[in-house]
Amino acid sequence: MNSDYIISLLQENGFRITKQRKLIINTILCSDGASCKEIYQNVVSQDKSVGTATVYRMIRLLEDIGIIKRIDMISLVNDNVS
Repeated sequence: MNSDYIISLLQENGFRITKQRKLIINTILCSDGASCKEIYQNVVSQDKSVGTATVYRMIRLLEDIGIIKRIDMISLVNDNVS
């Protein structure tokens, strides 16, 4: 999957494509398996004007349209203990 495809999906769903959204998309694509906090830290290292809420909203949006899937690490830890 590439950023052009994700951007076209967002546009089809009526979302504006901002510089910050492009940065977050590219960071996620380059951060295989990164946590939300890691994604936020990577984004902010490139653009200090991006807020925490912006990153988390974008992650949620990408989840809602089926681009990414969040993994619950607590469940994984508990599954491995049993």
